[in-house]
Amino acid sequence: MKGIILAGGSGTRLYPLTRALSKQLLPVYDKPMIYYPLSTLMLGGIREVLIISTPTDLPAFRRVLGDGSDLGLQLQYAVQPRPAGIADAFRVGAAFVGRDPVTLILGDNIFYGQGLALLLRRAVREVTGCALFGYTVADPHRYGVAETDADGRLTRIVEKPADPRSSEAITGLYVYTNDVLEIARGILPSHRGELEITDVNQVYVNEGRATLHSLGRGYAWLDAGTYDGLLSASQFVQAIQHRQGIPIACLEEIALRMGYIDARTCRALGERHAHSPYGQYVLAAAPIGASA
Repeated sequence: MKGIILAGGSGTRLYPLTRALSKQLLPVYDKPMIYYPLSTLMLGGIREVLIISTPTDLPAFRRVLGDGSDLGLQLQYAVQPRPAGIADAFRVGAAFVGRDPVTLILGDNIFYGQGLALLLRRAVREVTGCALFGYTVADPHRYGVAETDADGRLTRIVEKPADPRSSEAITGLYVYTNDVLEIARGILPSHRGELEITDVNQVYVNEGRATLHSLGRGYAWLDAGTYDGLLSASQFVQAIQHRQGIPIACLEEIALRMGYIDARTCRALGERHAHSPYGQYVLAAAPIGASA
């Protein structure tokens, strides 16, 4: 399974902050935004990841994350010259995906929940078309909304409906079999000239190959792509971390727990930033004497 993080776009909803820095590199409390979607893919067992961004912003992502080898990952980078829709990620990333299935996550989406890693790993393991993740929201007219039949089967996805029949939004996390590359190539651009992910997903729905996993109580899905969303996400992360003492999206700790790196490597990564609270937590996650 390959992973793609779509971190492109012009970040117009966060102007003027995004004049200086990519949206996905803005801080969500104590970490760059990109850490959160990357951590989700890592928890799902995905170690080969393509980060798609603009020609201007891509060098900054390379500086922040490198090639991923420190974390036991393989990170690659690709340019999306202009915003062209979420499904354009499959055109840009086709060579990277090759013949493998692929999980796509949006770079400004943050997921949190005790069972999320197991749910994603199961979806990755069992996908036979596409696996989508739904979340109940108070303002469904802003999203692609899932409609289901009496048996809970997904029947339609309606993009930003004026009169929503459901309050379950489709989140920015998608798991696909490899034929998504062909399906994405076959859809027509919208009136805005973009390849819409809802059109791709609807093909799977029509073929009876779309599975909807509802993220119920105990999960959080945050879109950090607006000022309010960015602030809410930061406050959420702060509250959880202060209450539990456990950072969300600590890449080094996740790599250690997933067996991507050993304790010695984790400790060396923590020592690089030992004067920061983040580095101190990484050191604590791999104490001296821990098994290598």
